[in-house]
Amino acid sequence: MKQNRREFLTKSCAALSMGALATQMGHFGLMTAQAQKRIDAKFDVNDAQLVPSDYRALVCVFLSGGNDSNNMVVPNHSDATISNYSIYNTARTTQGLAIPQASLLPITVPRMGGLTYGLHPGLGIQPAGTNIVNNGIHELWGLGKLAVVANVGTLVAPMTRTTYLNNTIKKPYQLFSHSDQTNQYQGGRSDVTSFTGWAGRVADLRNMTDNPSGLIPMVTSIAGAQLFTNGQTSLPMAINDAGTSLANVLNPAGFGSTAAEIARKTSFNGLRGLDLSSNVVAAASHIMDSAIAANTALQTSQEVTVTFPNTGLGRQLKQVARLIKTRAGLGINRQVFYVQIGGFDTHNFQIGDQANLMVQIGQAMRAFYEEMVAQGIPDKVTQFTMADFSRTLGPNGTVADAGTDHGWGSHQFVLGGGITAADFYGMNGSNGTPFPQLVVNSADDSDNGSGARGRFVPATGADQYAATLARWFGVASSDMTTILPKIANFTNSGGINTNLGFMQPPAP
Repeated sequence: MKQNRREFLTKSCAALSMGALATQMGHFGLMTAQAQKRIDAKFDVNDAQLVPSDYRALVCVFLSGGNDSNNMVVPNHSDATISNYSIYNTARTTQGLAIPQASLLPITVPRMGGLTYGLHPGLGIQPAGTNIVNNGIHELWGLGKLAVVANVGTLVAPMTRTTYLNNTIKKPYQLFSHSDQTNQYQGGRSDVTSFTGWAGRVADLRNMTDNPSGLIPMVTSIAGAQLFTNGQTSLPMAINDAGTSLANVLNPAGFGSTAAEIARKTSFNGLRGLDLSSNVVAAASHIMDSAIAANTALQTSQEVTVTFPNTGLGRQLKQVARLIKTRAGLGINRQVFYVQIGGFDTHNFQIGDQANLMVQIGQAMRAFYEEMVAQGIPDKVTQFTMADFSRTLGPNGTVADAGTDHGWGSHQFVLGGGITAADFYGMNGSNGTPFPQLVVNSADDSDNGSGARGRFVPATGADQYAATLARWFGVASSDMTTILPKIANFTNSGGINTNLGFMQPPAP
């Protein structure tokens, strides 16, 4: 039976892998007027003043389920003027949720007057044979490559316990809800529902300028479709983890080496050169050309040299490292990546479950950093964590199955050679430091009354956290409200506060 041109194109496109389709249609905003914008764009790819001269990448490690950061970063001192180990221990020891002080991995914090804090023991060196590698990220603190942004969370505007309880400042909608708080962290705003993510909006704004010759989108997810990666006119590339080679992540099915497949490919390529006077057809052809060129570039990608742990997060970060190593062939100057690890909704059995997750995080993020060192760009690639929220200071359950409920303000890690120094960062809370006072029903606790559990009001907004990362990435201050619509609510004496200080100044 004869097929007309439209039927042939439809069936040919149906033969492509889902990964290839996601790249081809998503890269340029689908075959619509948005795609046509790329064809009509008045942009000179030879304008060296617009194209960045260096490479930079942001890697978001999302801790899905709400990580209990109260056990990730713990006071390890006895100073009575600020929350110390004894206060932390009193709040958690009855139900067996306090980590023994001797097990904590000590870090000295300049911002806190040189006091000692401790990281979760899962973030350090593990017994030989644990997964594949046994080192974690604790050692990187001493090397000045790891920072903590303390008590950061979703906010519409700066808030205190008093303004929260008095309802004098607009609160983030649906506080303590997994899906809503995840969307607010990823969407970059907490006043309304967002349908794009802040990384996607960075791509909308910067992709044409930063990656004029790029063969793939600015944003890539190794964890499926996410709000964080979606823009209005740009969509991410979504690919499998390192269990799939880069040579196969975009390789279209149905165009192999048999006579029928070769004939199909020849006919398909011929058809892509027809009817180019139509804007939409021309845009679609351009999309396909770029996808084919990207797939060709990935056929000669080089393998990473560092051994990664054979875990879900390890395989995701290994795939990110592979793509970064192939950046020259892909024509990319700026990239944002998204990876994810789940299991943090620890309402019970938290001690064992979180310990396993911390080991996976420590090993995978350390292996990735070491690979960036091997590639010679440790200061050009920054890993950072995000999570739905932290968890309550007060445990629930019994000693045998203790866990925690949904909280609010959380500590986040930033890792890479581009950080300013190993220190705590963020706005000061009620005690004059960015680290909250670990006292239930007072100071920084949003809870009130006999049922208070210790859900700390963030001293620092997630918008400020994102803005500091975006600023280092190359987003201009004048464009920051496009990326983060409510950032103007967060001001200091110098104006809008888009710099928490944990990243070195951006390149000129």
